[in-house]
Amino acid sequence: MNKKTLTALRRRNFTQYIAFMLGAPLALAGLAALSYVLLTRRIWHQNELLYQLLSFVRDYIIAFYMGGVIVCWVVITVYFMLRPYDYIDEILSATVGIISDPATQIELPPPLKEAQDRLNLLREASSRSAAAAREAEQRKNDLIVYLAHDLKTPLTSVIGYLTLLRDEPDITPELRARYTGIAADKAQRLEELINEFFDITRFNLSQVELSTERINLSRMLEQIAYEFRPILDKKNLSWKTDIQGGVEITADPDKLERVVDNLVRNAVSYSYPDTAIELSLAAGSKMAVVKLRNSCPNIPPEKLARIFDQFFRADSSRASNTGGTGLGLAIARQLAELHGGSLTAESEGESITFTLALPIDVRKP
Repeated sequence: MNKKTLTALRRRNFTQYIAFMLGAPLALAGLAALSYVLLTRRIWHQNELLYQLLSFVRDYIIAFYMGGVIVCWVVITVYFMLRPYDYIDEILSATVGIISDPATQIELPPPLKEAQDRLNLLREASSRSAAAAREAEQRKNDLIVYLAHDLKTPLTSVIGYLTLLRDEPDITPELRARYTGIAADKAQRLEELINEFFDITRFNLSQVELSTERINLSRMLEQIAYEFRPILDKKNLSWKTDIQGGVEITADPDKLERVVDNLVRNAVSYSYPDTAIELSLAAGSKMAVVKLRNSCPNIPPEKLARIFDQFFRADSSRASNTGGTGLGLAIARQLAELHGGSLTAESEGESITFTLALPIDVRKP
């Protein structure tokens, strides 16, 4: 509770204490007057217990009154002295309840309403933290599953084809070349997966720093598009570019290239065959906007909202074929935000569009 609330609580307790201390003598005076009235209202018999009590009060009115006042004041003082400790006990019990039963709403006496509200906020924050910890644990378990599955598949193929080459020395040169080529492709795939899993440590357990310089973003995009042509040709895809020339920004070229590279690889993996991947660049005085659009099945909103989450795959059934570990887009967004920019995705009309917005002048943090 803040100082203002504590002051109000102290004032409330003090006011109640004074009210009780003043009210006790008045109540005792009223009781004495009531005793006198009852004695004069009717004829009493000497052996009646109530008459004896009322007579005692009347005969010893001063002693009764003063003794009663002293007793009342002592009781009232002790009660109000112990009252703050009751408040503390209530708060401590509620704090323990947050740990033992975080789902239950905390209820405290009205004077402690602010403490109740703060503890309920703490309880909700604790519940969210616990949920986040469970999610992190689940993601770690998912990583283990992905690691076991994605590494086992190419490794099994490499072992299988190498075993064939070892156990069958008389196979034809053509078949030997074919087996060797397949084993080499699978080994390369295995290396790519291992490199992606190393990114988990590099981009999560260490602080990524930018090494900025002035770069020609237009030329970088054109170069990346050119380098990906063989990969697009292999997938029966093509480029459709609209890149504004002469766009220069201050950025880390290696990390920015990684962002675009991850976006293009994602587009290649999930595009419909015989379609074009659209790449555009437009720049104003403060921002440069890169858009990458490819044709693919629409992504439901609930999956689109998680598309930048680590280890998330919008189409898990294609994970092994496309090769994604669910890290590429997560890393791309992290690096875009590190540059002071943003990376968003929209899916409609059987296509998905990634929009990368970057400040023209990105300064090193």
